[in-house]
Amino acid sequence: MSLLDITAEIGERGPVVRLSGEADTSVAGRLGEALNAQITADTRCLTVDLSGLRFADSAAVRTLIDAHLALKKQGGTLELASPQPLVARSLSLLGVDQVIPVRPQVGPEPVDGPLRDADSATPAS
Repeated sequence: MSLLDITAEIGERGPVVRLSGEADTSVAGRLGEALNAQITADTRCLTVDLSGLRFADSAAVRTLIDAHLALKKQGGTLELASPQPLVARSLSLLGVDQVIPVRPQVGPEPVDGPLRDADSATPAS
């Protein structure tokens, strides 16, 4: 039995990778492979749905950052969506939410206001 379930589907803005369970160093490689499969498919916007993710260690967070950097290098964006409170707190403490946009939910526009531009302190237009 795997700690982490990974599924991919097409969303309104592009691919959505849904994570469910726990992401630690033992599954970071598999997570990286799943994200890289979407990135190499010429993706412009990749959303990672964290609503089912109960835990993410530093290896998993690093994998998300690596995917963000790879997409940014090719002119795309990575967005994280719907993190559970524990995961959201970890992302905040590590400063990841200052680098990678975090949405309150998966979808074209967040319900709670505009998407915060991770590269500035102001909302994106």
